[in-house]
Amino acid sequence: MRVSWSNPAVRAMVYQIVAVALVVLAVVTLVSNTRANLNALNIQSGFGFLDAEAGFAIGETPIAYGPQDTYAKAIAVGLLNTLRVAAIGIVLATLLGTLIGIARLSKNWLVAKLASGYVELFRNVPLLLQLFFWYSLITENTPGPRQAVALLPGVFVSNRGIKLPLPAEALAFDLALGGFALAIVASLAFAHWARRRRDAAGKAPPVGRWVVAMLIGLPVLGWLAGGAPLALDMPTLQGFDFVGGATLTPEFAALLIGLVIYTAAFIAEVVRSGIQSVNAGQWEAAEAIGLRRGAALRLVVLPQALRVIIPPMTNQYLNITKNSSLAVAIGYPDIVSVVNTTLNQTGQAIEGILIIMGAYLVVSLTISMLMNWYNRRMALTER
Repeated sequence: MRVSWSNPAVRAMVYQIVAVALVVLAVVTLVSNTRANLNALNIQSGFGFLDAEAGFAIGETPIAYGPQDTYAKAIAVGLLNTLRVAAIGIVLATLLGTLIGIARLSKNWLVAKLASGYVELFRNVPLLLQLFFWYSLITENTPGPRQAVALLPGVFVSNRGIKLPLPAEALAFDLALGGFALAIVASLAFAHWARRRRDAAGKAPPVGRWVVAMLIGLPVLGWLAGGAPLALDMPTLQGFDFVGGATLTPEFAALLIGLVIYTAAFIAEVVRSGIQSVNAGQWEAAEAIGLRRGAALRLVVLPQALRVIIPPMTNQYLNITKNSSLAVAIGYPDIVSVVNTTLNQTGQAIEGILIIMGAYLVVSLTISMLMNWYNRRMALTER
């Protein structure tokens, strides 16, 4: 390569080197100034505070946690709370959004208009206001624990949340959950194998029956392996509140309902546009071979629409994860709320913000990676 300024490749290389040098200089200057200012204010920097005792309680803890535990464990609890509401929200918003999106294309005038009204109402109202609405609706319009509504034996609804019975033997419950998770993985692997067999031999085994059998059978096997206990830890009213059982708190319920309903409105539009992107001739071809409209949608149109739906759906999954940070407004102890408490106690705001940014970055990149992998699996391959 001729080294001359008139050579475009040389100029491009020089420009890139200069750009990288400017970015590095800006970062070094920012870090240097920040450290100097922190030293001037006698504020310690670094992440050593993570090993110190937190000293505050957290209302919802998926893992064992107490005020005597460290800040690192408190932040882990906050992150697990964020992941829990995001994971459940993604599943429920996908189901609800898909139904609303299909309903928008219904030939029934009333169903189509109701679905359209849902989309226009919930996607045009700020999510924060919706969270306040659902939280106030749950806390202000449900009775106190002493007047709790008993939906089923052991299931009570009050302004303290929903109380549910739990298996008394934790081991059997954990084994049953493990069996359910194993069943999901085995079902996906079996469906993949069945699809490959269908492509090779033209005939596939009955996937639906085997999937149902695994989803029911493996959790039951886990429960049997745990000793098949039948005793339940039932919530009972003692004094001013219930004790025992599990609690679905108003904060979690309001956050989950708000996220699901808000995101489902956007997913509905993604699904609707994806279905409409499929050529009308596909509908006509499906009807020509005798398929009903529901079967044509499930077997012909939706598989093709998926290739259009997946990329924008990824954005919605990222949005529901990041929007969960609004939980701090209604008191749900997600990672933002826990880190806010931490930095108020330690005064290390920069480290706290970096932890929040790093956590959301890792979670978002993981979701993007999984969805990109799924998108590549569903994409048409030209030969």
